[in-house]
Amino acid sequence: MKTADPHHHHDAVAKRLKRAEGHLRSILHMMDEHRPCLELAQQLHAVEKAISQAKKVLIQDHIDHCLQDAVSDLELDRQRAIDEFKAITKYL
Repeated sequence: MKTADPHHHHDAVAKRLKRAEGHLRSILHMMDEHRPCLELAQQLHAVEKAISQAKKVLIQDHIDHCLQDAVSDLELDRQRAIDEFKAITKYL
């Protein structure tokens, strides 16, 4: 029996990664066409950012849901510390 999926944003992460995958394929095509290095670097930067953002969403999802589930029964002062941790990780 499958349990409920606690990862609320996995679909969004998968969508970002599929977009990056398609973009990466187009960069390979650009390389076959001998496009200028500046254009290639710009497109690679865009793919890198997309993957980085997907990773950030995945990690935030884990912190917001899996970690929260694990510590949900903490005393109020300890829960505040977890809430601060969750808030500060958004600046990573």
